[in-house]
Amino acid sequence: MDKLFGSKIYLNHRFKLIMMLDLAIVAMGTLLAILLDRTNYVTEMLRDFGNEILLFIGISLVIYAIVFKVAGTNKALWSYLGIKEIINICVAILVSHFICTIIYDLTFPKNFSYIRFTIFAPLLIIAGMMFVRVVYRAIQENVRHRHNINYKNTLIIGAGDAGYVLLKELNKNNKFKANVVGLVDDNRKNSMLNGVAVLGTTYDLIKLIPQYNIELVFLAIPSISKDDKNRILNILKECQAVQVKVMKSGLSLVDGESITHHIDDVSIEDLLGRGVAQLEQEEIKSYIYNKNILITGAGGSIGSQIAREVFRFKPKNIVLVDINENSLYMLERDFDFKKSHDKQYELINFVSEIVSIRDKSALEQVFQKYQPDVVFHAAAHKHVPLMERRPQEAVKNNVFGTKNVMDVAIEYQVERFIMISTDKAVNPTNAMGASKRLTEIILQSKADKYKTKFAAVRFGNVLGSNGSVIPIFKEQIKKGGPITITDKNIIRYFMTIPEAAQLVLQAGYYASSGEIFLLDMGEPVKIIDLARNLIKLSGFEPYRDIDIVEIGLRPGEKMYEELSLDYENSEKTDNKMIFKNTTLLIDEHKLNEKLIKLNDLVKNGNSDEIRSYLFEIINDYNG
Repeated sequence: MDKLFGSKIYLNHRFKLIMMLDLAIVAMGTLLAILLDRTNYVTEMLRDFGNEILLFIGISLVIYAIVFKVAGTNKALWSYLGIKEIINICVAILVSHFICTIIYDLTFPKNFSYIRFTIFAPLLIIAGMMFVRVVYRAIQENVRHRHNINYKNTLIIGAGDAGYVLLKELNKNNKFKANVVGLVDDNRKNSMLNGVAVLGTTYDLIKLIPQYNIELVFLAIPSISKDDKNRILNILKECQAVQVKVMKSGLSLVDGESITHHIDDVSIEDLLGRGVAQLEQEEIKSYIYNKNILITGAGGSIGSQIAREVFRFKPKNIVLVDINENSLYMLERDFDFKKSHDKQYELINFVSEIVSIRDKSALEQVFQKYQPDVVFHAAAHKHVPLMERRPQEAVKNNVFGTKNVMDVAIEYQVERFIMISTDKAVNPTNAMGASKRLTEIILQSKADKYKTKFAAVRFGNVLGSNGSVIPIFKEQIKKGGPITITDKNIIRYFMTIPEAAQLVLQAGYYASSGEIFLLDMGEPVKIIDLARNLIKLSGFEPYRDIDIVEIGLRPGEKMYEELSLDYENSEKTDNKMIFKNTTLLIDEHKLNEKLIKLNDLVKNGNSDEIRSYLFEIINDYNG
């Protein structure tokens, strides 16, 4: 069979061969319908009316061939035969048969049963064509099954619509090399789905996986609750050598699209249970809708997500500022797609401006041109080891670049200025953290002095952002390991990119007088636990299949991060995930004198002098 279906004759002439086979079935079905209930008189009928029967079958074949050609019944791929294809075949047969019944009545005498032919001819033809296609599917699946030596025993969690579509896709698509042995569903135990048994509920996973030697699990419940998803994933991560794939939430398949495009590896984000933030939509809308919004660092992980969240609230204009042209180009493509596919966004304008925040005159040109009402400032150098080597770059970009944006925002009377800060600014031990702490001090020095409302939003590590540990770990696993961590006891706070961006927008509404807002980061997580869980959910065993190696703390790196300074008192806001810290009273004039000296050191001093004076400044404001 493999040689037959793979032969050049079949591949080059398959549509003609299918048409010939279908017409042969038409001829057989038509003849049987004519001879129906006349089995004792077949010889006499063929002798007396043989020419009429042959002529009628010939005319019928011409009619069926024309209709089949127009309907394209011979071009439907049998491996993907579905409801649409079956309906198309049935309609084509019924249309052809309607014409043939008229000719039948004119061709044969009254002793030929018109009613039997009218009823049974289409049924026989439909049955014959469906039978051939089902046999083909069975042969193909049998061939695949014989080749499934290296396939993985697979469970699908979810016996609903998504599970059904996935099951059909896996039967004909060997991308995942999945041999589906059963399904799991809390509401459909002991039932069958497309011939595959529902073996139990999600609470039975711990015994089903070893019982059936499961190596691969698909979570096919796109609408699953966060709690149930976490419960299931926590069970699966304890099962040895089981790879887990998750169907994306909000699944919406385009016609003809493979569902495998909507299957992802399980993420640490899932395990941490970070969900969508609860936002007061009207509050955010009040300062974004129909306004001019400018976002610096718009091509970065946080900046681009802020831009996407802002887009949902239908501003008048979005100005995307970054030095990275490629990332802005990709973001523009996203927005173009949204505008072309959803009319509610068609009036939103967006534009990219390639500008460095170090270039104050260029910033002034952009602000003058677009007159922004709100500025989200996300541009910054963030990689600790790189900034340790050259602290002057951290100062140039994070300190003086940020000051440029603040000063220009004041000059053009921007309504709100919201700056992205970091937990590394709290009791910093590195130049990057110290530079971000100084930007917070500069921001608070401008509080209540100008028309612009200033605020900073401080949070920890963002899962999946550029250079964060998760993409690095995934790449190391893909290469066979080892995963490298700095220290087995190091802990970090984590949050998802969408959640961070959404809470930044909410905090922006509360901005008034230089507040520093803290986002609820949940419980800190050990980096080594992230590594172990990611290895397990990738289907490997830590230290056996993928090693974990400690390489030591990098320069300036801390064992743990903090969200508040000792003297800062956090107050609750109306949003339970956002807290507000104490605002310092800072003399802007005296601070500017220190910044002038720092700027001179950046131009003329060495790295040690710059770093030392940077820490001297921030220590003066430790409360």
